[in-house]
Amino acid sequence: MLHGLFQRYWEAQARRHPEEATLRGDLRYNDRWTDTSLAARAEEDAAVRGWLAEARAIPREALPPVDQVSLDLFVRRLQDAVEGQAFTGWRGMLIGSMGGPQVDLSGFLQRVPVDTLAQAEALLLRLARYPAVVEGQLAQLREGMALGWVSPREVLRRALAQLDEQLAQPVQTGPWFEPLRRLGAAIPAAEQQRLRTAAAGQIETRVVPALRALRAFMADTYLPRAPEQGALASYPGGENAYAFVARTSTTTSLAPREIHEIGLRELASLRAEMETVMRSTGFRGEFSAYVAQLLADPHQYHESPQALLAGYRDIAKRLDAQLPRLFAELPRIPYGVKAMPAHMGPDTAEYYESPALDGSRAGFFNANAVGFRSRPKWRMATLVAHEAVPGHHLQIARAMELRGLPEFRREAGYTAFVEGWAVYAETLAREVGMYEEPTSLFGHLQWRAFRAARLVVDTGLQTEGWSRQRAIDFMVERTGMDRSFVESEVDRYISDPGQALGYMVGALRFKALREQAHAALGERFDLRRFHNLVLDSGALPLDVLEHQVQAWIAAEKQHAA
Repeated sequence: MLHGLFQRYWEAQARRHPEEATLRGDLRYNDRWTDTSLAARAEEDAAVRGWLAEARAIPREALPPVDQVSLDLFVRRLQDAVEGQAFTGWRGMLIGSMGGPQVDLSGFLQRVPVDTLAQAEALLLRLARYPAVVEGQLAQLREGMALGWVSPREVLRRALAQLDEQLAQPVQTGPWFEPLRRLGAAIPAAEQQRLRTAAAGQIETRVVPALRALRAFMADTYLPRAPEQGALASYPGGENAYAFVARTSTTTSLAPREIHEIGLRELASLRAEMETVMRSTGFRGEFSAYVAQLLADPHQYHESPQALLAGYRDIAKRLDAQLPRLFAELPRIPYGVKAMPAHMGPDTAEYYESPALDGSRAGFFNANAVGFRSRPKWRMATLVAHEAVPGHHLQIARAMELRGLPEFRREAGYTAFVEGWAVYAETLAREVGMYEEPTSLFGHLQWRAFRAARLVVDTGLQTEGWSRQRAIDFMVERTGMDRSFVESEVDRYISDPGQALGYMVGALRFKALREQAHAALGERFDLRRFHNLVLDSGALPLDVLEHQVQAWIAAEKQHAA
């Protein structure tokens, strides 16, 4: 009964969101897009309420413990979705500084499979049907606008720049033609030429006009109504929306003010440690002068995009060799390092791209190669540890290989767990000797200060009345990060409020649980087994994770008795 419900839900999600199905290796709906119309959204909302009612009717006490956890997580997932339905205006703000209709298509097409003729033909159908996607997105944007919810001005300027860069490129060298440049070798040459000609036609006559219509709306209708600052508290019902996203991002009951204070405390501690490292180099000036000296040193930068990528790959291989010291079992799915699309701009933060759920596609750390001039070497090791191993790739690939769990748990993405683990993983790299040089250790601490500053800035922007400029100035002064990168990040927090809160909140909880287990078990504490314990139930809300660790501690004590 329970697993039948899980399976029916999973199948329904695959039908409703074909792009997600494609990316996890389910190719049955490869010729379709998510229906983005308002009617389809209302229909899905009703379906979610139905799934929730059905799940609540299952007698929990009759289930074995692992199924009780799965049911609890399923109900919680659906409850959050139903609660979020109330924030119609917030849901309609689709355009962000890093994601949205302006870049979603190109990002998806980078990952769509075109190894066979059938897969390529399905892509042609998708391209032909793409205008309906934009029509639905425009309807959602208009609905949100009517309710007083429009993305902030600077966010829209960034989004327009991203879209303009794509529209300016010739079709056959542009981002939407990318799959046609990697057609499977098994497709005959004549068929490949036919597919490329057909795809170019679909892009010219279907995709480009749809995206030009999106651009016209953004520039002529949406942007003139955009607020300068965009704090959620300034929108109708925005304070309640922010409380919701803060809770779901951190999976805690922490209030925004409490999160703000945590960030300030962590920043003070990290600044003291950074200044200790700075003094160890013999530098006696101010913190800002030390950072300026590092940033001005040409030896701290790679000379080309290719050299930057090679540097990241070298760090990744060195980290790979240290993983057996930290984990009892490792995932089999591999990962790679590649350049993110150039149209994302030189200031966009690096990010991780998950493998397919069926293992048919590797994971990738997407590096900002076009931003090589602003990517100092001393920050690179921490970034690899976060995005690749032992961070995102190790955690996500391991979850995907947990065959005994229902699919929704294997692909779960609680921000506080996923990002919290990645920030905690940065400290594991320190434990295995990755930051031995003072500048590299300074870079590691600088990244941690950056995560802590997010707690202050995100809550400051959304609930404390901070302006965009105040947030930028604060982050630059407290972290020493370069201003252009900070500007891009602050716009990210403005356009995706609450998401940044999960990083440091989650990392601090992982650290606290490790310390709790070590204190309770003493010499019997096994770090490698502890790390597999916290990963081998998939991503979890932090309160559920805490319960899992406490149960493990009790079992370990009983076993030793």
